[in-house]
Amino acid sequence: MADEDLSLSTPTPLTGPSAHFYPFATSPDIIRSHEKDAFLTAKLASQAQSIIRTLRGARFVHTNSEAIKHLTELLYFSLTTLIGNRTLGEEYCDLVQLEDDTLQLPSISRRVGYILSSILVPWTLQRILPAFRQRLRTKLERSITRQQMKAQQTKVTINSPPKHIPKRRSFLTRLRVQKYILEHLDSITSLSPIYALSIATFYFTGSYYHLSKRLWGIRYVFTKKLEDNEQRVGYEVLGVLLVLQIAVQSILHVQKVSVGLQQEDQNVLAESAGSSRQEDTLGRSIEHPSSLPVLPASSARYDLSEDPHAIPWIPTGQQRKCTLCLDPFKDPSVTTCGHVFCWTCVCDWVREKPECPLCRQEVLVSKVLPLRG
Repeated sequence: MADEDLSLSTPTPLTGPSAHFYPFATSPDIIRSHEKDAFLTAKLASQAQSIIRTLRGARFVHTNSEAIKHLTELLYFSLTTLIGNRTLGEEYCDLVQLEDDTLQLPSISRRVGYILSSILVPWTLQRILPAFRQRLRTKLERSITRQQMKAQQTKVTINSPPKHIPKRRSFLTRLRVQKYILEHLDSITSLSPIYALSIATFYFTGSYYHLSKRLWGIRYVFTKKLEDNEQRVGYEVLGVLLVLQIAVQSILHVQKVSVGLQQEDQNVLAESAGSSRQEDTLGRSIEHPSSLPVLPASSARYDLSEDPHAIPWIPTGQQRKCTLCLDPFKDPSVTTCGHVFCWTCVCDWVREKPECPLCRQEVLVSKVLPLRG
């Protein structure tokens, strides 16, 4: 491409009978290229898993499936984008990456930054976010419990008549903010809203389909010659629909939060007008707050490897083994679709993917039922 007598420019055609230009690629071409690369990397990952399954076994592949997938993607883009070649999807759609500020081929630093930020950064966040959320959730629950305890103690100590208690509460308090964060912790710590805004912008402008490409300033140009009467269409309509969806969801969320705050104010006024009768309940709520999740015991109650007769009605043989860990059941638990797994195995699986490992039906952690003898 560097030896051809062609110039790079913005989508304004050059004048002259023999002049050509490379226009910026439109959103349909970029999405088609991405889907082609995603299809190829998925096939490569599946073949890599088959090879590793033969060498190390199914249990190793199941445990490290995400690592195999991301390492396959890293190898694919290292053999294409990193060394300056086009991916198969880019060749299929006649696309070439350029730096948006210099209109030159991306430098090695930008290519390395793009690959790391598009593969390794999401993979790392996926591994550390669950533990971070759990620690933050625990701290918020303890803080909320302490503040509620102090509020109840203040009410009992003051012991003012009802006509002096109704005092207008401020709209934003520390307790309310912490309750809101605790209730919406998963969505607050998720990158999905940022991805949605980035995709909406992409539909309007036709640039930066990946968030990592936007960070590193890498765009696509269309290298196929276009006729004078040929038009490249975009997906602006999808951008409008996505913006409307985001706006409607935001309005509904604000209305829901506002109604909840108004209901909370009404409950506070009703409690202040009546007698205070929650001292016993307060002591129990401090020791066992209702918002804290009920966690399984550290050791299994029913371990069929140690006590085969713990649950005698489960048939002997392979039916007593979990299909996830391939060991005898430890606290066997059944999903809504009727399949039985170890409690820890199925809960860890459902937290990552809310579906049954065998039949792929939707499963929620709250619907998993432990079995008893």
